[in-house]
Amino acid sequence: MELRLDGKVALVTGASRGIGKAIATHFAAAGAKVMISSRKHDALVEARKDMVGDVEVFAANAGDVDAGRACVSATIERFGALDILVNNAATNPYMGPTLEVDESRYDKTFQVNLRGPLFWCKAAWEGHLKAHPGVIINIASVGGLRAEGFLGVYNLTKAALIHMTRQLAGEIGPTRVVGIAPGLVKTDFASVLVENYGEKMASQLPTGRLGEPEDIANLALFLASDKASWITGETYVIDGGAGVRSGAM
Repeated sequence: MELRLDGKVALVTGASRGIGKAIATHFAAAGAKVMISSRKHDALVEARKDMVGDVEVFAANAGDVDAGRACVSATIERFGALDILVNNAATNPYMGPTLEVDESRYDKTFQVNLRGPLFWCKAAWEGHLKAHPGVIINIASVGGLRAEGFLGVYNLTKAALIHMTRQLAGEIGPTRVVGIAPGLVKTDFASVLVENYGEKMASQLPTGRLGEPEDIANLALFLASDKASWITGETYVIDGGAGVRSGAM
């Protein structure tokens, strides 16, 4: 089954590296026109060198509502549409007991991981999707579905993002809203976990390995395609089977 996005326009946040870059690369290779966004312009330009297809860059902080509006507007102005929004950008400035978090890092985590996606969705909806139904993909985490030590604040945002996915799917159909909840993936963002716990975790997984960004990108490509046209409101766990083997996490 070949998955194609010919004629579609996608906007991917947090796309200069890791999962976001892999998703943008897969989308462009499948025929989509892609706007990639992250905070640093130079990193975006460097990431685009590895992509084949019609790819543009727009530097924006995913937690900034005005920047979101500007990025959405720039995408529509450049490509004439916006069919697929991928809210991938995230931050995790705090690791530790939930009740010991300071207000500043708590607020930043929610600003980028939840407030940002909501208002980027709003901008995409008002800018194009309301009149031309498309797809929104929210990148959550398996941490949003279960309790984990030292990641409580981050996981609160991902649990809320999962519910936001379900909520928006019921409100803005026929635009589809779907989520992906990755387990531990080998990225710079997750480097602390990979370096300290990765080998042990991989050995306990039925698949015998940690995730790669391409694993998540493959699922995102399917969910963005017409092959998934009857799927909305759900968040799909992709974690190498961690949930089926006791003690894997």
